[in-house]
Amino acid sequence: MKKTILACMMIMLMLASACGNVEMTSNPNISSEPKPATDESIIPKNTSESCLVNRINLDSETEKYFYGTWKVEKLLGFANSYNDASEYPTGQKFIGDEIIIKKDFFSSKGLKNYKKYQYELKNPLYEITATCYNSDSFYRLYKIDIPDLNINDVVKAIDISDPSTKSSIPVSVSFFVVNNDRLILLSEATIFELKKITD
Repeated sequence: MKKTILACMMIMLMLASACGNVEMTSNPNISSEPKPATDESIIPKNTSESCLVNRINLDSETEKYFYGTWKVEKLLGFANSYNDASEYPTGQKFIGDEIIIKKDFFSSKGLKNYKKYQYELKNPLYEITATCYNSDSFYRLYKIDIPDLNINDVVKAIDISDPSTKSSIPVSVSFFVVNNDRLILLSEATIFELKKITD
């Protein structure tokens, strides 16, 4: 019986010793090099908690998208910080009106039903004032819920100012470019989607 127990203990010691050696030897199937990127790791996840608030010139891609003649296509809703639905339950009468945004010229005179919104500027200064890398950070900064805004959408706020005074245009219209494929107009607290009709 003692011989059997002694034999079992020897076998266990040999197995334990062998396991220790296995851990120390390298396995050709395991590489210390990083694994190649998978499709999921290539897709950037915009997890920034806040927007980058910084005045910068338009990048070339945004310029190419932003410049053109735009038609106010549809009412999207109202900002949450102040809702002027009581004053304009269907939004201001902008649907069908046009705005011209060119490198050397800006005109909101196409917003014909409202004299206070009609403005023209030669050689305007266009700047991105904030870039939000997801819908949550955009909402936290602006308190605006744009319909169909996806979680990873990049929203750039565009400011238009007079190059001689550096003052923003004295008209209550703001622009948001979404992924360089969607232009949003904010007037007072009313949100509209614009459609490009000419470059």
